[in-house]
Amino acid sequence: MEVGMFTCGYQHYPLKRAFADAREMGYDYVELWGGRPHAFAPDLARGELKEVLECIQRTGVPVRVYTPEHNAYPYNYMAGSEAQWEDAMSYLKLCLDMGKAMGARYTLISVGHGGCTASRRELWQRLQKSLRLLADHAEAIGHTILLEALTAMESNLCTTAAEVCQILEEVNSPCLVGMCDTVAAAAARESPLDYYDRLGSRMAHLHLVDFDGTSETHLLPGEGVLPLGQLLRELERRGYDGGATIELVTAYLAQPALYAREALERVRKMLG
Repeated sequence: MEVGMFTCGYQHYPLKRAFADAREMGYDYVELWGGRPHAFAPDLARGELKEVLECIQRTGVPVRVYTPEHNAYPYNYMAGSEAQWEDAMSYLKLCLDMGKAMGARYTLISVGHGGCTASRRELWQRLQKSLRLLADHAEAIGHTILLEALTAMESNLCTTAAEVCQILEEVNSPCLVGMCDTVAAAAARESPLDYYDRLGSRMAHLHLVDFDGTSETHLLPGEGVLPLGQLLRELERRGYDGGATIELVTAYLAQPALYAREALERVRKMLG
């Protein structure tokens, strides 16, 4: 199983540092965080894509997944007026274009909080409309969208394996596939195995982090309550052939290199 570094943890450092560390530590790929100052899609489109491509060429470390920021300020396609939705759609189409342009296999999209006054029916219709539009764009450019479920602490829709499976079936696009975050699954009292059993080959990616048992905090593998080693081995036994990004985020900003190295060493041992 290929293991990737999430560059969000390096947001206080130059992007080239993340790529250089990924190469030196032995990561198979990076999952590129799409926020300033690193890889915000409008900045990439204005010429900064060149830096990303140079990092890839210099280090030989590919971008497997492009993960743009889009569930809070200033973009959230699940909430706001029609004009705000249209703006979010334009932004996410650009994100798909930039993911394709940098050679990423996937651009990752999750489902933000739809607000506390909309009905579930209204939210589901908005999600359907959004993903159909984005899937049509992905098909047109030859790119693939990864759909990620968040925790119920982060979103009020599409927080379970069943919901991810349902929306994939309803949109029914070859350019829209699913994935699993180990914390989101655990918070819903599910397992990545539930995602794999429901999605099969449509489960194309994994965010691998540990869980504290109560919150959405993403912990270094081995620091929480999840049996990650057994989980990885069982996924491989069942035929999962996607990647696993160690999704260290804001809890490890102060010393990203130390934690990125420790996390990779632990996961390599888990994989045997």
